[in-house]
Amino acid sequence: MITPMRVFVLVFNARTENEGIHTVREGNRNKILMFESEDDATRFALMLEAQDFLTPTVEAIDAEEIKEFCASADYEWELVPENGDLVVPPDINVEETDWQPNAQAEETSEGNFSSNQAATDQSDLSDSELEKMRRKLEGLL
Repeated sequence: MITPMRVFVLVFNARTENEGIHTVREGNRNKILMFESEDDATRFALMLEAQDFLTPTVEAIDAEEIKEFCASADYEWELVPENGDLVVPPDINVEETDWQPNAQAEETSEGNFSSNQAATDQSDLSDSELEKMRRKLEGLL
């Protein structure tokens, strides 16, 4: 049996109906950074805060779950190796995010884990598939 690989991602409004995952924009694509090291993820989060970005929560999750989410949301992903090169946030943050920190949560299962844009991008998934994915992800936390 293969042991799931645990990685660390950055989440805004963790464990709320308005949860959103941090992405880096490359061209017209979003990419989720999956850190092998919790310390590296924490450093990245602190660098975001130093840029006057909202402070995300570092969350451990199975890498395969992130990869599946990225495939369904048409996002890219990158594994940031432990003891690798220091990853630094872009100098410029997007002015308008897909996720809003104070937005009212929509009464759909898409509000968890994904940004609002990702929820829109996932319209080809059924509500039951989204609910199943949400439960899996919550079980990992």
